[in-house]
Amino acid sequence: IICMNIGGLNLAPSDSASILIKDGWFSEAEVMWPGQRFCIKVDKVLLNGKSEFQDILVFNSSTYGVVLVLDGAIQVTERDEFAYQEMISQIPLFASNNPPKKVLIVGGGDGGVLREVAKHASVEEIHMCEIDQQVCEVGKKFFNTTLATSFNDPRLKLFYDDAARYLRLEGKGQNYDAIICDSSDPVGPAATLYTPEFYQSMSDALAPGGVVCTQGECQWLHVDFIKEVMERAREIFPTVQYAYSTVPSYPSGQLGFIVAAKEAGVDLSVPRRVVPADMSLRYYSSAMHSAAFVLPAFAARKLLARS
Repeated sequence: IICMNIGGLNLAPSDSASILIKDGWFSEAEVMWPGQRFCIKVDKVLLNGKSEFQDILVFNSSTYGVVLVLDGAIQVTERDEFAYQEMISQIPLFASNNPPKKVLIVGGGDGGVLREVAKHASVEEIHMCEIDQQVCEVGKKFFNTTLATSFNDPRLKLFYDDAARYLRLEGKGQNYDAIICDSSDPVGPAATLYTPEFYQSMSDALAPGGVVCTQGECQWLHVDFIKEVMERAREIFPTVQYAYSTVPSYPSGQLGFIVAAKEAGVDLSVPRRVVPADMSLRYYSSAMHSAAFVLPAFAARKLLARS
C-alpha cells in the first residue's frame, strides 16, 4: 500500500495495486469491455490510494512511461497521451467559428487538456471544473513535465465541483467558445456527464459559433451506446458529429469524440483556422482533424443514420 499525505495529496489506503498487478504486469479491470484486458509491464508502483471519489494508482512502466489508473481503468500513459489530449482539445478549438477566447474544461485533472488549450494565444479565460482535486494533485506530482505543465497559467480558473451541478447553476450565459468534456467512462462520478440534462446545460453555456467536444468511447466496443448518446445530443444540438483517435493504451486502441454545435449545417470536420507554425503538436494536424471524422463503414452505418 503506497498512499500519500504530502502537499496537496491526501489519499486513504488502497490495496488495488495487489489486485491489478500480478507477476509484474498490470491488467486493466474489465470496466466496460468484458472479455478483454490490456496489460502493461510494471517497473515500480509510485502511488496507490483512494480519494473521496475513486481509487487511484500510478506506476512507472517498462515501455509506456508513467501510467495513471482510476478505478482500475487506464486514464493516461506518457507514451501515447498526446494522441488523446491533442485531439479532444484541438478539434473543437480549431472547429469553433471564431478563435477561442473563453474555454471550459470538464474533468481533465491530469492537466493534459489544459496544456493543449493553453497553447492558443487567442484564449483569454480557461475555466476548469474537476470533481476530484486529488487527480490534479497526482498530475502535478507525477506528470509535472509532461501533462500537468499549465496549472500555473494566469488565464486558468480551477474549481473543484461536480460539472453537472456547476453548469446547471452557473453555466448559462458564460458564452464559452469551446467546452471540452474530458470525462472518464459513464460509471461512478462521471455518470451524470452523459445525460440529456448535461448536454442541455452545455448548450446553454456555449457561445454562438462555439463547439462542444466530449469523450465518446470506442466504436469497436460501444457503438450502440455511442449512437444512443449522439441521439440524445441531437435533441439539443442541430449539429452532432463523431470523430476518433488511435490510442494504443485505451481499450481496443481507439477512443472517439462526440462533437457538437448549436448551428445547423456546420461541418465540424473542417478546421476553421490554420495551425500556427510555432504550435507544438505531435498528433493533431489540419489533415488529421478532417480524417478523424471518416468512420469505418460499420460505424458510419450506425452513427450517421438518423433514427
